[in-house]
Amino acid sequence: MLIEQMTAEWIVYCMLYGGVAFSALIASIYLCIRRGNAFAPDITPPVHLRRWAAAFCAVAFLGHVWWYLFYTFSGDMYSVSCLVVGVIDCMSLLTTIFGTLLAMLQDRKRPVWPFVLSIIPYIVFLTLNIFYPDGHFIYIGIGYNLAIYMFFSIFMVFAIRQYGRWLRDNYADLEHKEVWMSHVLIIVILLLIIIYGFDLGNLVIGYIVQLNCLALIIFLLWRVETLPQLETIESTLIEQQEEQPEQLSIAITNSIEQLLAERCVDTQLYLQHDLTLQQLAMAIGTNRTYLSQYFASRGLTYNAYINGLRVDHFMNLYRETIAARKSIAAQQLCNDCGFKSYSTFSLAFKQRTGQSVSSWMHETI
Repeated sequence: MLIEQMTAEWIVYCMLYGGVAFSALIASIYLCIRRGNAFAPDITPPVHLRRWAAAFCAVAFLGHVWWYLFYTFSGDMYSVSCLVVGVIDCMSLLTTIFGTLLAMLQDRKRPVWPFVLSIIPYIVFLTLNIFYPDGHFIYIGIGYNLAIYMFFSIFMVFAIRQYGRWLRDNYADLEHKEVWMSHVLIIVILLLIIIYGFDLGNLVIGYIVQLNCLALIIFLLWRVETLPQLETIESTLIEQQEEQPEQLSIAITNSIEQLLAERCVDTQLYLQHDLTLQQLAMAIGTNRTYLSQYFASRGLTYNAYINGLRVDHFMNLYRETIAARKSIAAQQLCNDCGFKSYSTFSLAFKQRTGQSVSSWMHETI
């Protein structure tokens, strides 16, 4: 279609299409060559996540180029060229999507290849559409593709819950470490497949697809830049070297309880930001396996134990501030108590006391 024959809506769409492709290219280059972290300099993200995200953005750029060339020179949905472009786009896009989302979960390594193999039937349906060009196999393939996303989405629900439990058993501060938003990303991608696969010629849907693609790129950049590298490999090696007792003896339990009182509570070690289970275990002179089992025997997570001490410390500080008739800044007090954000403190306070910070402060006054 010549530019003179294009409507204003199509011109705007082409500009948006090119802008999204260019944004994906810039994001990929940035993730590949940038050594530091431009948006959050104090955070070092996982290298493998950065690489997967760069690959995803590169594929998004190439996909825009592939389909643009296809519709420019062919446009035949039943041709071999359509099959080749569809196979390349599907394999590369789904592989990088699965790899990026799984790389966000740092509690253990999860293989990508089973999900890549699951794409093969979709390729078969595309191939059959060449020989039987009635459109039925296209819709069967789209339905199968949606089934893959649904299965992966369900898989991620359980994987994210498992990852969340691992975080609470090993970290006191969870800011930027939780990845539940990655599941939101899956839903957005699923929406893209639905609206794009069933009505390719609708310009409004085209706008929605491109805007969603741009949102995905921005979201992915933010997620990569704000997710810190956790001590997965180190902690795994440590756990392999430690003994794995079935149950702690009473003597060990009492010893850990005394060590925690002397070297964590009395010294106020719990006020340290980003204090991990491994660091606490080293500080009190035991190993992380014993310490983890100790908390489990008490029906606690490590996160609940540390934040419980911090909330108690806040309450004591607040009462002392009131008694001294000093000005009160709850935000500063919660930071002094080891919390990095007020929202995290507010949630921990309610879990500890059963009431909000403001209502407790009002009652205390």
